[in-house]
Amino acid sequence: MSAVITVLTEPFSYGFMTNAFLVATAASLVCALLSCWLVLIGWSLLGDAISHAVLPGVVLAHMLGLPFTLGALVFGMASVALIGVVRDTSRVKGDAAIGVVFTAFFAAGLILKSRNPANTDLNSIIFGNVLGISPVDRAMVLSLAAVVTAVLLAKRRDLTLFAFDRTHAHAIGLRPARINALLLVLLALTTIVALQVVGVILVVAMLIIPGSTAHLLTDRMGTMLLVAPAIATGSTVIGLYIAYWTNASSAGWIIVCQSLAFGAAYLGSPRHGIIPRMMRRRRESRGSLG
Repeated sequence: MSAVITVLTEPFSYGFMTNAFLVATAASLVCALLSCWLVLIGWSLLGDAISHAVLPGVVLAHMLGLPFTLGALVFGMASVALIGVVRDTSRVKGDAAIGVVFTAFFAAGLILKSRNPANTDLNSIIFGNVLGISPVDRAMVLSLAAVVTAVLLAKRRDLTLFAFDRTHAHAIGLRPARINALLLVLLALTTIVALQVVGVILVVAMLIIPGSTAHLLTDRMGTMLLVAPAIATGSTVIGLYIAYWTNASSAGWIIVCQSLAFGAAYLGSPRHGIIPRMMRRRRESRGSLG
């Protein structure tokens, strides 16, 4: 019993691990909430685009000695605005606008990074390093997570109606264009929060896997908003424990745990899982033969 207690409590004897649990849990919670709407609307990969578009802001912030989160925030919002401008003022469709903007921003970030000799800290942003987050970045991440979570919960009904039926949303007085813009802004802020935990490479996983897993387990939006954060935060805590005791990548283990949860839902979800569906088909075939 004492060994179990040691396993559970020892990581919290270090300040950097306490910070990691706090920041990673907050990030996974807000990503999971937003992922429920992203999966339903079909915006899952937009988070990946924004995460790459913030790279030049991160590099410039590093060169100027500013918090990474500040640079990511400026360029994240700029990329969202530019995607909207290109999409709305030209014949270019939304997916093409996303591709043009995020690749241009990311390429500019690579150029800046190649000219920056001190790139160790930049690698931590690209691949994630929640164990080394600074107090300033921690405060900004937690503040952004709190703001996004509050807005998502306050606007959950409007966002849900927008996701399922934009025509009806417009008919009852909602403005889909404003909700669309709000979601884009929230996505940019959430992406910046997740960057501190898993980096540019894996941020899309935190914005896709929790909502997709919950979507396999339930058909009710209200239940999804409970299941997705539970899966995400549980995977984060387990992943951080495993990373600590195996001296491995915390970002990698967080995403692996979320992926295992998705795999379990994909195979065993009572209604939509592969195995239950196969069993139902067998019973139906036997019943038809009988």
